[in-house]
Amino acid sequence: MNKDREEITRLINLYIDGAGKGDAAKLNEAFHANARWFGTMGGTDYDLDKEGFVGLMVGSPGDAGQLTAQITDIQIDKTVAVATVKEEGFWGTLSFTDYFTLSILEGRWQITCKVFAHTGGEHA
Repeated sequence: MNKDREEITRLINLYIDGAGKGDAAKLNEAFHANARWFGTMGGTDYDLDKEGFVGLMVGSPGDAGQLTAQITDIQIDKTVAVATVKEEGFWGTLSFTDYFTLSILEGRWQITCKVFAHTGGEHA
């Protein structure tokens, strides 16, 4: 189980670094080809596929110098996992709680879905 936790942590850190720096290669490695992103911010609903999310992060990286992100929980049940991440300072002023689902697919762990709760700050 320790090996699984290490790999899940590595993938979540690829998300954190990739979204923060707008690094498509890191995001593409972490997420399954058919991964989805969902959430609501400022009254706008977000429903993005992998291409849409990677494009958004490359075009507007999340780390404007203040981003902090911490994995607060990882739950593993055989071939499925859920990881929770708290982000502050995303795009400078925003805070989120992110929930990631992961599955072992094609013989390796992959992030299959990210849902987020916008927990603070205003998006311009």
